[in-house]
Amino acid sequence: MLHAPLTGVIPPIVVPLTDSRELDIASFERLINRMIEAGVHGLFFLGSSGEVVFSPDHLRKQILHEGIRIVNGRVPVLAGVIDTETPRVIEQAKRIKDMGVDALVATAPFYALGGPAETQRHFELIREAVDMPLFAYDIPVCVHQKLDYRMLVQLGKDGVLDGVKDSSADDVSFRMMVLENQRQGRPLSLLTGHEVVVDGAYLSGADGSVPGLANVDPHGYVRMWDAFQRGDWQSVRTEQDRLALLMRITMVVRSTVGFGAGIGAFKTALQQLGVFTTNQMPLPVAQLQGEEITWIRQVLVQAGLIDE
Repeated sequence: MLHAPLTGVIPPIVVPLTDSRELDIASFERLINRMIEAGVHGLFFLGSSGEVVFSPDHLRKQILHEGIRIVNGRVPVLAGVIDTETPRVIEQAKRIKDMGVDALVATAPFYALGGPAETQRHFELIREAVDMPLFAYDIPVCVHQKLDYRMLVQLGKDGVLDGVKDSSADDVSFRMMVLENQRQGRPLSLLTGHEVVVDGAYLSGADGSVPGLANVDPHGYVRMWDAFQRGDWQSVRTEQDRLALLMRITMVVRSTVGFGAGIGAFKTALQQLGVFTTNQMPLPVAQLQGEEITWIRQVLVQAGLIDE
């Protein structure tokens, strides 16, 4: 269980698959150990980057079981209980509550869309059913509603939520949430899901970051956090500028868009770095091939992560 506000760099773990789309445990170990050795402050399994919505229950359980085993208590573990509607989310939460997870992460419901009252009750019901730390995951591009920052802070004050992972790309709302959270005594840990403007979120008052790109370069995000803690804003900006250019691995992809381009690029980069054995993707998403792999490798060379 979390006994203090969660802060720092908490990467959302990308899932390595074998050619036959089973969990590649050896690659999983390399990925997790590499990030912990880089100094990350927690790990988030079964998020969007972690293929939660692609994974049947047996694979979700295996990912989390192996992840917790590999972490072995070295950093806090967050786990997504992301599903279409409240009863299914509660079912997921009950299934994993005794596995050694430190906190749960849930989005708003995303099939039978409701309004603010239903969304608030959704989080309350999850906490009532499984009384353990709970983070709200604000990702409107996937769930088709933006979480209201005033509701989130109030749920924090009420003891329902412990934090927010904000992947809304709404910097104005994030800034307002930080200010409201401060005004109410900081009941929430506020984490940005950005990759390329983490420096701006830190300047706004974020407690940490959950960047998918940290799978590829965890050292860079840890260095940026350490510089932020020292108040060395020039180093924060320098590191963020370099990471923003590294994010071009997702922008050179032409064969697909969305999840296939973003997570596909992360997996391809990890394969080029020798962390993953394959860049296989879950069905129905195709893995990146051909010249796109060459382009991603060129970005890694330019970022200084591999030799030409």
